[in-house]
Amino acid sequence: MALPTLTPEQREAAQAKSREARQARSALLAGIKSGDETIPAVLDRGKSDPIAGKTKVSQLVRALPGYGPAKAAAVLEQAGIPEDRRVAGLGARQREALVSALA
Repeated sequence: MALPTLTPEQREAAQAKSREARQARSALLAGIKSGDETIPAVLDRGKSDPIAGKTKVSQLVRALPGYGPAKAAAVLEQAGIPEDRRVAGLGARQREALVSALA
């Protein structure tokens, strides 16, 4: 199935929407890094907030101060969460396991 041909206006609208989503996700991760946001708070609003819900859990953990790729991978493995899982895709037990692994 071929992709639909977009008009220049549709293409610009799609690019603006994706740019806004990237900026909002970047602000969310910056809030985690600065301590303004907490992982449990982001996990709680993952179902209702599309930006938080579409963010990968590994990105959230790596945004924490002192957590690099290796330490974040170890935390995710301990919690039983795959590397490519997004916040909205976490179950209640996975959220609890992640919060306890980070504590």
